Amino acid sequence: MALEGDPYARETDAQREARMGWWREAKFGMFIHWGVYSVPAGTYDGKPVPGIGEWIMRNAKIPVETYRSYAKEFNPMQYDPSAWAALAKDAGMRYVIITAKHHDGFALFPTETSKWNVVDATPWKKDLIAPLAEAVRGQGMKFGLYYSQAQDWVHPGGAKAGSADGEGWDAAHKGSFDSYIDAIAVPQTREILTRYQPDVLWWDTPHLMNSERAVKLAKLLELKPGIIHNNRLGGGYKGDTETPEQHIPATGFPGRDWETCMTMNDTWGYKADDHHWKPLSTLIRNLVDIASKGGNYLLNIGPDKHGAIPPESVTLLKQVGAWMKVNGESIYGTQASPFRKLAWGRSTMKRSGDDTYIYLHVLDWPADGKLRVPGLANDVQSATLLAGDIDLSVEPSAGGPVLSLPSTAPDAVCSTIRLVVKGAPRVSDPLILPDADGAIRLFPADARYHGGGLQTETRNGYDHIGYWSNPENTVSWNLQVPADGRYQIVIDAAAPAEGAVLMVKGVGKLAYAVPKTGDYDVFQSAKVGETTLKNDSPVTLTLRPVADGWQPLNVRKVELIPLP
Repeated sequence: MALEGDPYARETDAQREARMGWWREAKFGMFIHWGVYSVPAGTYDGKPVPGIGEWIMRNAKIPVETYRSYAKEFNPMQYDPSAWAALAKDAGMRYVIITAKHHDGFALFPTETSKWNVVDATPWKKDLIAPLAEAVRGQGMKFGLYYSQAQDWVHPGGAKAGSADGEGWDAAHKGSFDSYIDAIAVPQTREILTRYQPDVLWWDTPHLMNSERAVKLAKLLELKPGIIHNNRLGGGYKGDTETPEQHIPATGFPGRDWETCMTMNDTWGYKADDHHWKPLSTLIRNLVDIASKGGNYLLNIGPDKHGAIPPESVTLLKQVGAWMKVNGESIYGTQASPFRKLAWGRSTMKRSGDDTYIYLHVLDWPADGKLRVPGLANDVQSATLLAGDIDLSVEPSAGGPVLSLPSTAPDAVCSTIRLVVKGAPRVSDPLILPDADGAIRLFPADARYHGGGLQTETRNGYDHIGYWSNPENTVSWNLQVPADGRYQIVIDAAAPAEGAVLMVKGVGKLAYAVPKTGDYDVFQSAKVGETTLKNDSPVTLTLRPVADGWQPLNVRKVELIPLP
């Protein structure tokens, strides 16, 4: 049932396709976290403060008046919006989103609601948002605004993380949250929507937001027809996009548009002592992984108090841009991979008339020069290595086409091949084969789930099979070995309570009493038994609960380790 104030409650599928079209085409955007937190830059009272830079006020419990004084040092004389926009464009990004107001309540725009803004509280005394919006749009990109609608650590009544009533660590925080919404959040949202006409509104942390509060903000979206907004408004409003943060979901969000936001080091807002920069290989692999699952990649920069972007960020973005100049067609406007798993990399695809372009992102270049495309039944009309526009020979095989590659990868991080096939891809479920060390590893992303409720979850950077509370549900994998052999079966599982017993079927019949690990996040690997596999036909390994005494658990992986 549609919520009151939802501007897209009666939107048809065709209207949604048109509205979301540019965003789905874009795939890659720039996030900018900038504000007064760049002044302390991670240090308070002479000591480094653990955690992300823009949360320093909350993490160090800095008094409101002390924090307000930092605004006197926020004077971005090096701010160059044209250079920022050009950097995003050269990196291959198609949209830019900046923090109009973060949790410290500081507005980068002039506002009639409060003096806590860049014009009234800083020596700069000029709007920071308008010139960036103009520069970004001048580069042909879309422009969006982040707005913290609930959390505000300066204005009275603003929500505080970890506080049930909205009050924080300073008497100045005391006030009515509803009054805050009416006096600050609603009018400021109206200001930024009417003044800047953003293409995206990126809400954040809906602490204390219920439907009665959220509707006041949702109604304002009508001020910018066609605007895209995310799932963080609160009050039951789902928005247009899911927003996984600092991780890539194992299977994306089938049926939903989604966008992973990530930092290039460990912080969003500028932090002077954070030099833990991700290597270029990680950024590019994240980009292709996200695109292969149908998502967008929103990559962050955190300028300092002078308006200077850290040089490491600039260098990395230029390097990503160089990769995109060669391989961008394999990212822009693509859909999720038609393959469930590719041992050597990732894949994206797009339709063009009667043809489908399938892009193979090769992360691990085959030593034998043969790239096997498992399960693809279509005849390949052409295969082209994008770097150098080199045609590749293709040999059909029962398991899928085999491409002959140059001995050396043109790009050490990720080289891309474009396949052209007629019609929609026809891909059969490939068999899971042993890794280079001979072990067969069965992961959640490759599993077949039988019965409702089971799903792949991601916690602490690892995927696992979760919500296994129904003993009627089963999980299976299809696998094959190249030669007869004996294997040790190992299961990695987490069980808060005792009582769960899993039957392992299809490779003999083994029972595994899962030990109590104490928590769903605490996994323990255990040897379950041995089995002999023969290279004569595929095998389906199935995990089936024993209903008697069943207790919920999570499974991270199943391994078959070759025995001497």
